[in-house]
Amino acid sequence: MSNIKEIQEEIVEEFEMFDDWMQRYEYMIELGKSLPLIDEQYKTDENIIKGCQSKVWVHADMKDGKVVFTADSDAIITKGIIAILIRVFSNQEPQAILDANTDFIDEIGLKEHLSPTRANGLVSMIKQLKMYALAYQAKK
Repeated sequence: MSNIKEIQEEIVEEFEMFDDWMQRYEYMIELGKSLPLIDEQYKTDENIIKGCQSKVWVHADMKDGKVVFTADSDAIITKGIIAILIRVFSNQEPQAILDANTDFIDEIGLKEHLSPTRANGLVSMIKQLKMYALAYQAKK
């Protein structure tokens, strides 16, 4: 199992393969399509990430000491963004998620190519994933 840093480096390398942002957006849309989908029963208001323009639902479970995330969004780009975050943070220990930095987002240039509302949504998504990790860390 790869650690968070290794996964982030993989993502940076993948994004470096594309020459322009249209290709990167297309890649993000593809990633969104491969997202492990959230069970319909978790598509509730309490699982919606606040601060996102589009709807993003995230659910977390604890399995074998690791936090496992599933998610969905009603917007294709947003779905790609949450897919990237879930790839990084899912199946990791709560403390590793809490300790992780998210510099890779700047490295791939994601924030600067998002609208201000989407960039805020990105920050909200990261915050929410870390909140789940904190909750599971506290239950240990």
